[in-house]
This record gives sequence, C-alpha cells and structure tokens, in this order.
Amino acid sequence: MKREYWKYLPVVFPYVLRYKALAAVTALLTVLGALLALAQPWPLALLIDGVLGSQHVPGYVASVGGNSRSGLIIVAVVAGFLVTLLAQVVGVANEYATTKLDQRVSFDFRSDLFAHCQQLSQGFHDQTTIGDSMYRINFEAKAVGQMSVALAPLAESVLTLVGMFVVACKIDLTLALISLVVVPFIYFSTGYYGKNVEPRLIAVRTLEARSLTMVNDAFSMLRVVTAFNRQDHEHRLFREQGAEAVDARVRLTVRQTLFSMAVAVSTAAGIALILGFGAHAVIDHRITVGALTVILAYVHSMYSPLEAISSTMGTFQEHLISIRYAQELLLNEPEVTDASDAVDLGHVHGSVEVRDVSFAYRGRPDALQGVSFSVAAGEAVGVVGPTGAGKSTLMSLLPRFVDPSSGGVFIDGKDLRGLTLRSVRDRISIVHQEALLFPRSIRENIRYGRIDATDAEIEDAARAANAHDFISALPRGYDTELGELGATVSGGERQRLAMARAFLKDAPILILDEPTSSIDSQTEAVILDALDRLMVDRTTFIVAHRLSTLRRADRILVLDHGRLIQFGTRDQLLADEGLYRILHDLQSGATPYPADVSAAGGAESDGAGSDGAESNSAEWDRSVTAGPPPPIPGPAAPSGVWVPPPPPIFRPASSTALTRGVTTDVR
Repeated sequence: MKREYWKYLPVVFPYVLRYKALAAVTALLTVLGALLALAQPWPLALLIDGVLGSQHVPGYVASVGGNSRSGLIIVAVVAGFLVTLLAQVVGVANEYATTKLDQRVSFDFRSDLFAHCQQLSQGFHDQTTIGDSMYRINFEAKAVGQMSVALAPLAESVLTLVGMFVVACKIDLTLALISLVVVPFIYFSTGYYGKNVEPRLIAVRTLEARSLTMVNDAFSMLRVVTAFNRQDHEHRLFREQGAEAVDARVRLTVRQTLFSMAVAVSTAAGIALILGFGAHAVIDHRITVGALTVILAYVHSMYSPLEAISSTMGTFQEHLISIRYAQELLLNEPEVTDASDAVDLGHVHGSVEVRDVSFAYRGRPDALQGVSFSVAAGEAVGVVGPTGAGKSTLMSLLPRFVDPSSGGVFIDGKDLRGLTLRSVRDRISIVHQEALLFPRSIRENIRYGRIDATDAEIEDAARAANAHDFISALPRGYDTELGELGATVSGGERQRLAMARAFLKDAPILILDEPTSSIDSQTEAVILDALDRLMVDRTTFIVAHRLSTLRRADRILVLDHGRLIQFGTRDQLLADEGLYRILHDLQSGATPYPADVSAAGGAESDGAGSDGAESNSAEWDRSVTAGPPPPIPGPAAPSGVWVPPPPPIFRPASSTALTRGVTTDVR
C-alpha cells in the first residue's frame, strides 16, 4: 500500500478519542483474546502427552486432577472447554464493543461532513454533483468507523503472532524458524496487491459515485424526462454506466480473491514444511507428539494472523482511499465565515446601505461594479434589470451568501462582515422565485420559519399568506405530506406556503425574488395581496422582471451589466429616458414588439398573465444594449444617494437588436 495513504489515518483518532472508555474496553478485550488464543492448544497437548503418552504433567495440573489418567482426562477436557467458552464470550463482547465504536465514529464523522457541506458556498455546490456529495457522506464516511475498529484486530493479530512465535521457539527453535519461510512471500504479495489494486479501487469508487449521481439527476428532472419521453434513454444510460461499474467491481473482486488465494497457498506450504520436519523431530525424540501438536496449532494460528494482516492491509487501503475522498469535503473551506471578533447583530431597525460594492465570480470579473445606494428602514425597493444584470448577486450579499470583492454592505450602519452569520440570516426572510419545500408535512414546512412556533402561530401565518383555506380543504389539512419539492400542491399554493414560512419568521428585512414570475393572473392577485401584508413595517427588496410586482415599491433600482444605472421612484424613472422606461413601455404595450417577440407572448400590462411578461423580459433582457458603453453624465440621484452615471441606452431598431444579446443569468 502506498505510504501516502497513511497520512489519512490521523483523521480517525479524534473521533475515537470521543469514546475513550469504549476504545479502552475494545483494547482490553483484544489483549485478552490474544492470550486466550495462546492458551487454546495446551489442553490438547496435556491430553496427548500426559494421558495418551508417558510424559510427566506439571505439578499444578496434578494437584487438580491427581495422577490418575481419568482425572487428567477430566482436567484436559474441562480446561479445553472453559478456554474455548471464554474465548467465545470475549469474542462476542469484543464484537459488540467494536461494532458500537464503529457505528458511533462513522455517525459522528458523517454528521460532521453533513454539517460542513451545508456551510460551503453555493459556488462549491454548483461545481459538485449532489450524487458525489451523497456518496461521500453516506458511503465513504463509514470508512472512518471501520478503520477505527480495524486497528484492534490488527493489533490482536500482531500480539498473537509474536506470542506464539516466542512459545514455539522455546519448544523447538528449528521448527519455529522454518515457519518464517513463508513470510517474505506474503510480504511481497501484499506489496504487489497494494500497488496494483489501488487504481482499480479508485476507478470503482468513481463509477459507483457516478451511478448515484445519475439516479439523483434522473429523479430530480423526472418531469422533463417524462415530458420528452426520454425514460428509455435515461434507462439505457443508467444500464450502460452501471454495467461498467459492475464489471469493474467484479474485476476488482477477482483480483482480491486471487490475492487471498496466494496467501492461503503460501501458508499451506509452510504448514506442510512444519509437518514434515516436525514428524522427523518426533521420530528422533527431540520433541513429543504433544509438543508437535502445539507447534502445529501455533503455526496454523500464526499463519491466520499473517493472513489477517495481509488481508487487513488490503482492507486498510480501501478504507484509507475512502477516507481520503470523504476528507476532501472537510478540506473545502467555506468562502463566507464568521470573523474571529464577530458580534451579534442585535435588534434591527432595517436600514441598508451598499457602499461601492463590486463582486466577481470565477470567470466573470464584472458581476457587480461599484454599486452604491442606501435604503431607509421600512422602505420597499424594487430591483429590476435584464437577465445577467446582477440582481440575484446583489441580493445574495444581504444574507451573506457571498461577500463583496470590494466595498461593503451595512445593516443599521454595521458592516455585515463584522457580524455573525447566524444573527444576520435570522433578521432576513427570503421568498424565492421557485418555492422550495421539503417532502414533509405542510405544518413542518411552515414551522421551518421558526422551529418553536405553536400550531396556532402556524395557522395565523398561513391565514396571513392566504393559504389557510386551501390547506384546510385538504383531507389531512396541515398534516398533509408534500411530495418532492412540494410537487403535490400547485405552484401558487407552494408560493403561499413559502410566504407563510416568511410570515412566521417575522424578520425585519425581506427579500422577494420574483415571487410571482411563474403564476397566473388570478393567483397573482391573491399572492400580491398576501405580499402587501408581508411587507408592512419591513425593509423589502423585490426582485422582478414583471413590473406589476413593484406596485408597492417606494423606489426602484435598475441594474445593467453589473452597474446601478438608475435609482428613484417609479414616476422619476418613467420621466427619465432610461432602461426602466423602455422595459415599462414594452410590458405595457406603449412600445410595439417586433413580430418575432410579439409572437412569443405579446405585450403585457400590469397584472396580466405570467407567460407574457416572462417571455418579453427574457427576449428583451440584455438585448437593449450591445454592451456596456462608457458612462456619461446622467440624472441626479435621490437625495443622500450616490449613483454612478448610467451608460447610454440604445433603442432597438429591429428585431435583430432585440435578440442578439447575451442572456446568461447571474445567480
């Protein structure tokens, strides 16, 4: 086995030390098991030499059984039975202790991985498949527990091997030395196994993790799979990939079995040598038949630990490779963490200030560029702009899902980077564009907003979100179990449950991330009514493509190409010949759509159906400009707020101008 893998062994020790008493009991039982293994051949030797032969028995044996053969037979039989019984009892106790230690250590390590993965940045999860993370947490993490108990049998095998060799040397040095002939063969075969099986172990691990990823992907995308009738296609891909994994596992198992066979043949050859030389030693009267029996038992028992050690080394390699991959999760550091001197945010009034904030994603250096604005406590602010303008990135800064590359974000004048993550996120509620619900009961999903909420508080929150009536109409009411991602209720109902969760949290700052973008007009009216109540006395940010959602906004931020190009009231922005005016005219029908865009959904007035607004804004998006031109002086910003001068806005001259833009969303 490669030496580099041993560096992962220390990962095990901190978890074992959490259960010192259990580990000590395991070690004690291991030593006791080794001593009993040394004692097991001696009752047979007593029977052969002292009863069937003519050898004198030790004094302490004669004092118990006397000098009669019948007494010695009873002593030998009872001693053999008691030693075997005690060895079995110790074995059962050791199995219980090691299993308990294994499971607890595995559970602790798996729990740490699960907790750590939840702290990692969204960027990490975007680049890592869910199936791979699941495989590491659910399967490879258990190797830490297995490794913690694999050391004890290895130690027992070493102790037994040394003890038996010492006793065998005292009986007959020549036979003891002959027993070592097979050791070099076992050593080199173990080294060969380690070097040649390691890449196959890694390959099998990768293939099996990929199988889990494919299952997760297929079921998470089941609606798409079904809509396009691609069940057979996904099944074929799964079978092809699974067959490759099965073949790789079979080839690996064959090689592992061949290695075990090579070790077994080597030890069988060693026992044959001992039997041949030992028989001549008995004939030459150098040892007794009983002594030969003991040596044969010892050598056989010595080879068992050797076989165990060699197979254990192969098992160690598997465990350490698994630990390596599981440990890689822990080595990924969260991009956003608490500062060493971070303090609690405390009571929040709700004022928010963004000062000269820039942010860069990997491969995209201009996600946000010098954005500055301030929002008073209790104010409702709309956030609009083409797809990829930086709206979601800007909103991600508030709950510190990401930290700015430069500049700062402040709540009540306090820099978020000096505050604890928990206290910041406790003061912010988010209603996402797609309502994210657990496959649990409706009651549990709403209670997620505040875990200690009573049933009465949950129902009050549901009423405020206009959700109580449809919940009560369900056969099991609030105890209705939702499907995966809440699939058993409609999109509008899911959104109302998400709002009920936000009502229950009762945070002073609220982020609404396009909450009505995928909802029909009738449902939108119900949700907007609930949103009006949810926004009362809260500082609210409303991210929207559909401008009708912004009817309650006091002021509106307009972003484009990562820059804040406009910020003011609705009337101010309509009076300005800027991007907001263009978007408003397109959605209200004041500016006719080119034929190719109109055919996609047509213009939409405030409060119209969902498809039109989303299609129109998606078609428009970044296409209103061919790129970020150099800034020129623009209209004055509202009092007390610095806004960078906006770039010139280019009106589309044809349908080509509307459709040539880049529409990569930044989220």
